[in-house]
Amino acid sequence: MQASQLWFEPSEDERALLGAVEAFLKDRVIPTAAERDRDGVFPEALVRELAELGVFGLMVPEAYGGLGLPAVTAMRIVEAIGYADGALGLTVASHNSLATGHVLLAGDEAQKERFLPKLASGEWLGAWALTEPHAGSDAAALKTRAESADGGFRLFGSKQFITQGSVAGAYVVMARTDPPPEGKRHQGISAFVFERPQEGQGFAVGRKEEKLGLRASDTAQLLFDGLFVPEEALLGERGRAFYDVLRVLDGGRVGIAALSVGIGQAALDLAARYATERTAFGRPIAAFEGVSFKLADMATELEAARLLYLKAAALKDAGRPYTLAAAQAKLFASEAATRAADAAIQILGGYGYTLDYPAQRYWRDVRLMEIGEGTSEILRLVIAREVLKEVAR
Repeated sequence: MQASQLWFEPSEDERALLGAVEAFLKDRVIPTAAERDRDGVFPEALVRELAELGVFGLMVPEAYGGLGLPAVTAMRIVEAIGYADGALGLTVASHNSLATGHVLLAGDEAQKERFLPKLASGEWLGAWALTEPHAGSDAAALKTRAESADGGFRLFGSKQFITQGSVAGAYVVMARTDPPPEGKRHQGISAFVFERPQEGQGFAVGRKEEKLGLRASDTAQLLFDGLFVPEEALLGERGRAFYDVLRVLDGGRVGIAALSVGIGQAALDLAARYATERTAFGRPIAAFEGVSFKLADMATELEAARLLYLKAAALKDAGRPYTLAAAQAKLFASEAATRAADAAIQILGGYGYTLDYPAQRYWRDVRLMEIGEGTSEILRLVIAREVLKEVAR
């Protein structure tokens, strides 16, 4: 069997698609990533260019205008974009896995026909609104409510840390529609999908967050004060959205794992190049075990992380349960990539701490990966729960 045919290597078709994406990233994205990080402005024009490659409809079926790719191929593309620019990678990953993923999972045919073509083309970016000021890891504690009204619902409440919050064309919002039964707070939550409302109709974009990293990714607060959404905005079964949320998060975690690997690989490549060029005591610093062993650990952990996200994506493609695999991939990849970025700064020494080199940007960008889509602490709970389920069978 040739190496190109091994399951963990890209197929010829994948290589061709990745080649086109990587050529764009090398020409249009990598040279200006530091500038976008410095300015902290969402790159609308660049996003429109990237949309022409189809990356905002990676797993959307061709019938709705998407590329219809398997998750394995889609996640390889997310890794490549993360390698070029973590902020842009987060935009692509969150759009595909969360808002678009939720419509794919729970939408009826009318909703799919209305929303998926515009999401897939990038005409609309998607924002997925679950987190609230006092409900992050404890998502069942959300307070945003949807009150019944003639022909639909009115939304009241706020959402926090919403990616694409101020630039989205479509929103998927979780809100409580029904009081939960005793001891079952996760019940009574519903999801709604709707086109971006006009400001002043009970909807407003609140504070835009100034972040440590991923500064060119849009993150904002959403405010709802009686926004009317029609009955047909209800996404999935009323009162049971929490179950869909868990499945959406599984997909999102695979995306964050792939994004983490991309950022970590960029840090490794930078550190390896620097170590072969920088000399000390008459030889390249790569010749010293203190440096070369760091590179060896970085490369090994990142490759293990890559295999974990590919396994999770392959399970998803096969229609098999992948909650455990997704949690393991996201946990390991995010922490391995953070270690890689930290090691890159150490290898570059004083230069790693300056803004002249991207090592510090990789560290700032990758640090969110241990927080978003489930913190490392929550993921360890998820993994332990799944392991104990197997023991109990």
